[in-house]
Amino acid sequence: MRVRQLDTTRKRDVRQFVAFPFDLYRGCAQWVPPLVSSAKAVMNRRKHPYYRHSTADFFVVESEGQTLGRIAMLNNRNYNDYRGRNTAFFGYFEVAEDIEAARALFDTALAWTKANGLTGIIGPRGLIGVDGSVLVEGFEHRPALAITYNYPYYDTFIKDAGFEKDTDYLSGYRPLHPLLSERFHLIADTVRKRRKFWVKTFGSKAELRQWIPHIVEVHHQAFSQLHSYYPPSPAETKLIIDSLLTIADPRLIKLVMQGEKIVGFLFAYHDLSAGLQKAKGRLWPWGWYHLLRERGQTEWVNVSAVGLLPEHRGVGANTLLYTEIEKSLCQFGFKYVDMVQINEDNINSVSDMKNIGVRWYKRHRHYRLKRE
Repeated sequence: MRVRQLDTTRKRDVRQFVAFPFDLYRGCAQWVPPLVSSAKAVMNRRKHPYYRHSTADFFVVESEGQTLGRIAMLNNRNYNDYRGRNTAFFGYFEVAEDIEAARALFDTALAWTKANGLTGIIGPRGLIGVDGSVLVEGFEHRPALAITYNYPYYDTFIKDAGFEKDTDYLSGYRPLHPLLSERFHLIADTVRKRRKFWVKTFGSKAELRQWIPHIVEVHHQAFSQLHSYYPPSPAETKLIIDSLLTIADPRLIKLVMQGEKIVGFLFAYHDLSAGLQKAKGRLWPWGWYHLLRERGQTEWVNVSAVGLLPEHRGVGANTLLYTEIEKSLCQFGFKYVDMVQINEDNINSVSDMKNIGVRWYKRHRHYRLKRE
């Protein structure tokens, strides 16, 4: 058994890293493949904006010509500078049910961290934002769009390597029926009138694109207090925006306004995960057909971001966001809403979810290396 660092300029090495999860999860009904093009882009040092400020290396563990696992190690200088840290990220971790293979990968991770002058490890993380997490509860369910799925032994293997829980993210669902109570709607109407709030909706992607820079700024203000947050670079922001606009239906993105100022936002999208499974990671020649078909028939809507500016929390503005979610369910014929990955430390959001009847059914985890 050996661990080998990949040469990201070699197509064969890139293909090996990207292909491993497709082999690992073959026959798994829950796993949703990423787009192959997007997975390869992560390793493109010439084009991906992450590499303009930071570094990453990619590794596989092999035995007798067979790939048993993979991992990436990242030195995200933007994160470390913003948070005043000196921490490495591990990410894109996948491994067969072989504890020795997992240990070999994490031994390499520790050696890489020391060789790069870093003093801790957290993860899993991707190249941008907090992309990546490990599923620890809810293995019987298919993940929401762009959310990871893994086998149950991952948590044990990661802890065996000396890691402990950093924080968990909860996902929950709510059926359309029963509707939110009349009292809930009365509170929303009262807050709307008293605070002079109104809801901004969008009719086209062109209109939405014009507003996105403002939404990004409000997103920063709403979530900057989370310890995992750091602001993406302008080029990374553009990449995020372009990716979102690919899947977004503008009618599912809404803003809470006070006059001309954004005070809150709601980002939702059709759950296309079943379509991605049928596309098998490729848009051509038939992948687009499966995605478009799923968009027209899915009963689920994913809500990935709900936020309010700090100064408007606790005054009832959140009720407007949740009544808007209900309107979207009714308008599009969805039957279920999936509230995706709410940080367990976000007490206000967790409480809101309880109040509107969300049922928790998945838990994802981030880890940190234990301090000796």
